[in-house]
Amino acid sequence: MSSSNGETPQTNKLELRDVLVIQTTDEKQLEFEVVGLVEDEDANTYAVCYCEKEDEFVVTNATGELLSDDELAQEILDDFFVLAEEAAPEEGSE
Repeated sequence: MSSSNGETPQTNKLELRDVLVIQTTDEKQLEFEVVGLVEDEDANTYAVCYCEKEDEFVVTNATGELLSDDELAQEILDDFFVLAEEAAPEEGSE
């Protein structure tokens, strides 16, 4: 799935492993892979996307539009990291 600045032309919902192409203000195009989906208490779904090349995360809504609320994006990212840590197998447990 391709997008321009996180805005998708269709209303398809993002799924894990989808790739968004985001154009930065300095005209670079970066590929972000959906690495997690987080749902809030109001049943809103957000996608956590990661760019390996830039080692950077972004948060979008379910259809790939970048969140403009930085505080909300950080909260979703924090929740994602907590969930990922809880889901990771503990070291030394076999």
